[in-house]
Amino acid sequence: MLYQIFETQRSIMEPFSDLAQAAAKLYSNPLNPMAQTPLAQRVSAGYALMHRLGKDYVKPEFGIRTVKVNKTDVAIHERIEIDKPFCELRRFKRFSDDPATLTQLKAQPAVLIVAPLSGHYATLLRDTVKTMLQDHKVYITDWKNARLVPLSDGEFHLDDYINYVQEFIRHLQATYGHCHVVSVCQPTVPVLAAVSLMASRGEKTPLTMTMMGGPIDARKSPTSVNNLATNKSFEWFENNVIYRVPPTFPGAGRRVYPGFLQYTGFVAMNPDRHATSHYDYFKDLIKGDDASAEAHRKFYDEYNAVLDMDADYYLETIATVFQDFKLVNGTWDVKGVDGKIERVRPQDIKGTALMTVEGELDDISGSGQTRAAQDLCSGVPASERQHLEVEGAGHYGIFSGRRWRDIVYPQLVKFILNHAPQAKAPSAAAKSNVTAAVQPVAKSAAVAAPLVVSPAAKAATKAPVKTAAKASAQPAVKATVAKPSAKPAAKTPSKAVTKSAAKAVPNTAVKTTWVDAKKKA
Repeated sequence: MLYQIFETQRSIMEPFSDLAQAAAKLYSNPLNPMAQTPLAQRVSAGYALMHRLGKDYVKPEFGIRTVKVNKTDVAIHERIEIDKPFCELRRFKRFSDDPATLTQLKAQPAVLIVAPLSGHYATLLRDTVKTMLQDHKVYITDWKNARLVPLSDGEFHLDDYINYVQEFIRHLQATYGHCHVVSVCQPTVPVLAAVSLMASRGEKTPLTMTMMGGPIDARKSPTSVNNLATNKSFEWFENNVIYRVPPTFPGAGRRVYPGFLQYTGFVAMNPDRHATSHYDYFKDLIKGDDASAEAHRKFYDEYNAVLDMDADYYLETIATVFQDFKLVNGTWDVKGVDGKIERVRPQDIKGTALMTVEGELDDISGSGQTRAAQDLCSGVPASERQHLEVEGAGHYGIFSGRRWRDIVYPQLVKFILNHAPQAKAPSAAAKSNVTAAVQPVAKSAAVAAPLVVSPAAKAATKAPVKTAAKASAQPAVKATVAKPSAKPAAKTPSKAVTKSAAKAVPNTAVKTTWVDAKKKA
């Protein structure tokens, strides 16, 4: 019933939002005599804010038209490689008429980016995709809004998510012979399960597996969002946050966790920050600060666009990841497409290099949550495992923004190149100034954040628009070098990569750790 009430309210507000937009334009049009009155700017700004608060936000576009590869513009064309009922495997095909650039593009590794299915669209990783397109063939999982999926397409479970990931990995391997996988936040758990199952069957696994800010072991360093999942019972979630899609949508009758509830939870985390951000937008319009006003619009166009999640998938994720901790307890059984039940055994992974990334100030995936994968993947040689902690970075900063581009990505591209056949030097954009410290690893304390809140949630509560400039400031250097517990045996990267990593620039701080499983307590 709540979903129907919400949709009725939204339908009523829609025409008023459109009228407010028209009034805002009317009072800001220089040809209108009323626009010359003393209060015209304030009236126009007020109507513009009213429009933004009442409008309906739809799925944004990736909008990546070109990227630069070694100072050459390369055209980007989006296309759907595989269309599943609940997900599209989207490829960003690169085109160039320069022979040298084309040759380089063909030799670069293929990467599957697994985007979160936790409330926001895959476009949240726009910056991640755009950066990686400079040095990789990029694919991404573009999850569909469950309210748009007809009941005739069946249910969607956490097991289906894992089966999707395996199918996409096989597709890239069939196309290129090999691939690399990068998962951000929520998908770290199902991606680890997917690769584990492939390894247990003796299938070919990805060359590398990178996990960024995800809930591998949600018992450690629990955050406020973790506590929500653990303090409420499974029945509470099923009875209080699951509703059926109204008849006005293609997925009418489907049980979902509605996007508007997710959005309400986002705002409720820190309403003062959101109120301040909207008031600043109002003042920017009055002052005529178009750049700041446009930054606000872009941020909230993404932040306010949310999707519904299928109820089975949502509830199973709550139980499996945040209540029963089946992955770390070794009790997780997954049903394959053939109906066979298989146990998830991360220790069976042997031929896939592992990199884990965490932000020092991540308050969604607490410290050590992602790093737990290092303990679970004990079959991967110590020299093939690496952990990166980014000082001063929050959850959003490890996959978007300046810290992602200047600190995380250069380390990631080196890691992939070290395990890629016929490795090519990265583009100039990947040659960032990074200070790395190789240190021995103590027993990892890992855990991540609940799927209840998507990556953008806390990012927005921390820095809706106005704080973006401050967030881009880099921390002071405090990098040190320590003798590793086990000498890394990774392949030597290309000269271009080595030189880029050797350039130390003030205002960056990174901790890179080679993980030695034999040194565990």
